[in-house]
Amino acid sequence: MNRTVQAILLFLVGGVLLHAGATGLYLRYVKAGLRPLVLAAGVVLVIAAVATVWYARRRPARHPAPRVSWLLVLPVFALVLAAPPALGSYSAMRAGTAVTAPRIVAPLPDGNPVSLTVIDYADRAVYDQGRSLAGRTVTLTGFVAFDHAGVPYLVRMLLNCCAADAQPVKVGLAGAVPPVLQPDSWLEVTGTFTAEQAKDPVNGGAIPFVDVGQARPVPPPADPYESRG
Repeated sequence: MNRTVQAILLFLVGGVLLHAGATGLYLRYVKAGLRPLVLAAGVVLVIAAVATVWYARRRPARHPAPRVSWLLVLPVFALVLAAPPALGSYSAMRAGTAVTAPRIVAPLPDGNPVSLTVIDYADRAVYDQGRSLAGRTVTLTGFVAFDHAGVPYLVRMLLNCCAADAQPVKVGLAGAVPPVLQPDSWLEVTGTFTAEQAKDPVNGGAIPFVDVGQARPVPPPADPYESRG
């Protein structure tokens, strides 16, 4: 591979990173807080491509690059044209819940209903025994998944860094659950704490439930994943 081909590949990869960081596509792969690093990496690669072209013009290569080297651009175009979907119910129900370690929970803000992430609700329900949720109405948003017995869950995938280390956070649905639900459909649930719990068959973690008062379908959010803190 000569320097011209190297420069083209560097420029394409850098351009893809800049595109992903600017449009939110990067959220399919890493958590939101890493956006500056994605953009910085794109800028560095584009600068490296320009520098490679400059160097190639000063010292032209003696031999042309093999044509097969151009096939290396195909993964770049595939990333732009066919970005993979976010992890959904299939992955969630084959992995253990992320609610496995006690955490300190802070008091909820005033007002009802209060919007919580699924992991925040799960932590409060399991490790605070619902004390901070007593008398409060909460709103949770996630996608629908079913276990082998047909029990519906509201799920969000929790990222530590990237989609490769994602773990599901599962909250069982009780109360006024809509009669017809489809796996991977997104739902906004308004409800209250219930002491009902289940045991995750994958890792034995506790799965809390929420007593649903209202539920409505919603479009998938721009960032389908959650993160702690």
